[in-house]
Amino acid sequence: MIAQPGVSFVNQWFDQYWLVLVTKAAIVLIFFLVAPLGVGYAEHKVLAHMQGRLGPMYAGRFHGWAQLLADGVKFVQKEDVIPAAADKWVFSLAPAVWLVPYIALFVVIPFSDEIFILNLDVGIFFVIALTSVTVIGVLMAGWASANKFSLIGALRAAAQLIAYELPLVLGAAAIVMQAGTLSMIGIVEAQQQYWFAISQPIGLGIFLVASLAELSRPPFDMPVADSEIVFGAFTEYTGLKFAFYLLAEYGGIVALAAVASVLFLGGYLPLPTMEFIPEPLWMLAKIGALSFLIIWLRATFPRLREDQLQRVSWLVLIPLALLQIMVVGVLKVAI
Repeated sequence: MIAQPGVSFVNQWFDQYWLVLVTKAAIVLIFFLVAPLGVGYAEHKVLAHMQGRLGPMYAGRFHGWAQLLADGVKFVQKEDVIPAAADKWVFSLAPAVWLVPYIALFVVIPFSDEIFILNLDVGIFFVIALTSVTVIGVLMAGWASANKFSLIGALRAAAQLIAYELPLVLGAAAIVMQAGTLSMIGIVEAQQQYWFAISQPIGLGIFLVASLAELSRPPFDMPVADSEIVFGAFTEYTGLKFAFYLLAEYGGIVALAAVASVLFLGGYLPLPTMEFIPEPLWMLAKIGALSFLIIWLRATFPRLREDQLQRVSWLVLIPLALLQIMVVGVLKVAI
């Protein structure tokens, strides 16, 4: 049989494509597994010092650095209990539906102009679409648990995520209008002169508040209010499934902090007088600063009521976001 021209080249290209794809997927997965551990440890220690205590001190000897690793081992050893009345398959899949979108989100996060997985032309659209999927995982968990507290928590989460998805999208839309591109790298490069946080500080505030609500973090933690509904949609979860929820929470903090860094803080771009610091370190520093802010807010503000939550979104954040879009549009046309 005569070999067809180009077949070996196609096979070689196909093999290289899958090798690169698997390598990139492994990098994203490793970063997603490591970064939340850092944020979780920081939350333990930062909250402890803010409350006048020490926090973890024994696991790993040095200031309890291995505390979350010890917690992970503990979760692996715990029994995986599924309630008798629960929908087994939906109950089991719900944590993955909550977790996977945050992992996939890092595919379009650039850590320099050369370090990224994919540079999609519709990168920010991809990000917004993924963040809206997480509500499905919460609804699945609440409905499948056959527990009234879980169902109440899931319905709270759905109402909260729907209300705050709109200001999140509008805040990102104003940035897209100013940058003139949907690409995440394009948005970063459009901030060569100044960070968009300078021209749109209100937008940064809107985006951060909406991100807190998306993650159900204090003061927007009504879906998991332990004093009211035990632990919300995840009340019945144990073992690794519960660990996946915690991983999704801290991974979500890192993911949305990374998105906010790209949109408002110049992403991997260094300060003018400090170009000697590598770009990936700048990106990590900005993610760390925003993660610290999210932890700080947990220690500062009490939980809101449900009516206050909805009022903040529909009567404050959304009008401000629409006003900002109008101002950016007018200035874009005028200038």
